[in-house]
Amino acid sequence: MPDQPLQPFSPPTTLFTQLHLPSALSAGVLVTWALYAVFAFWAIYTLVAVYHWLKYSHASWIAFPAIAAHLFISVALMSYALSGQAFFLSPYLPV
Repeated sequence: MPDQPLQPFSPPTTLFTQLHLPSALSAGVLVTWALYAVFAFWAIYTLVAVYHWLKYSHASWIAFPAIAAHLFISVALMSYALSGQAFFLSPYLPV
């Protein structure tokens, strides 16, 4: 609404209070482990895709730069998602 100041996003508190999580297991820990699971799935899927692309692409030279770009961009996005550090992208990201 235009008459109220913007508030930062926060997850709903009722969602995590209904789960009755132990004190050592917070919402942040759950999100981090979910992102690790996504990263593991991505890594396995990427290895299988790269193998099939190299085996069945009939020596296409476009495969190598495409695979390198995919790995570079994906690792950058995943490292930012897991740690909040974008390393080389920091000057371009909003504060």
